[in-house]
Amino acid sequence: MSVKIRLSRIGAKKQPSYRVVVAEEHSRRDGRIVEKLGHYDPRTEPPTVVLNEERTKYWLGVGARPTDALGPILKRAGITDKYVKLHTARKSKSAKAEEAKPAEKPAEPTVS
Repeated sequence: MSVKIRLSRIGAKKQPSYRVVVAEEHSRRDGRIVEKLGHYDPRTEPPTVVLNEERTKYWLGVGARPTDALGPILKRAGITDKYVKLHTARKSKSAKAEEAKPAEKPAEPTVS
């Protein structure tokens, strides 16, 4: 049984807001959850993110993977980059190759 940290939609029609929840990988989007960690409202400016940081770090530490949509939200909320990079959902091979490649220095012009 693997768990994911993901968004569960709440709110009225065309007025989305989301709960940040820990749920089993195979459960429905708004189905059974293990724990509620906070909420996210994309309609405010800037978008509101409220998380229980201690519990979020706990779940990331025991191996829960955030979904692709939740990765940037966790970064915005101040959850360390280390957890997000280690536990994000699958990335494409080209994205992994670009991360592994060291930054190239531009060629220095020679003066004669």
